[in-house]
Amino acid sequence: MRLVLDACVLYPTVMREVLLGAAKAGCFEPIWSARLLEEWARAAARLDPAQEAQARGEIALAQAAFPKAEAPPAPGIEARLWLPDASDLHVLAVAVASSADGIVTLNARDFPRNILAEEGLIRIDPDGLMMQFWQERPEEIARIGTAVLDEARALSGQDWDMRRLMKKARLPRLGKALAQ
Repeated sequence: MRLVLDACVLYPTVMREVLLGAAKAGCFEPIWSARLLEEWARAAARLDPAQEAQARGEIALAQAAFPKAEAPPAPGIEARLWLPDASDLHVLAVAVASSADGIVTLNARDFPRNILAEEGLIRIDPDGLMMQFWQERPEEIARIGTAVLDEARALSGQDWDMRRLMKKARLPRLGKALAQ
């Protein structure tokens, strides 16, 4: 399954690490554009200018881990597309141009399912996607969750538990499943 990762799921860190962990495990093939990666870096810079450098380093690592993930939209494709928020047209254009199966986003309102269906695409939220993967490969997803939890503990110095970390990362159903 080929899925475009919207900028809102590439940043924040925990959500991205869970999704990319699933991609590394072969659950899906991630797709993004240079523009989506730039949106990630700008979002980090808005929170703290010093985080932009860290974000750009993480972007470089993601690009190295998934060298085939970056896909440009086909020239002129946006002109024939429509979404409620025109600033999201590039995401849809990348999905169409790369023959993706869907778009992973938290932004349901701006990616109506009926419009995506016209292009042969689905919209899926990251928690729903990860729950699907957990149902198919529980041991693999549990390993990914544990690795992300260990990294969060190491980087933050806080004693996170799985459920609380995943809830904070907007992956509450996954957190509940992994905490059992």
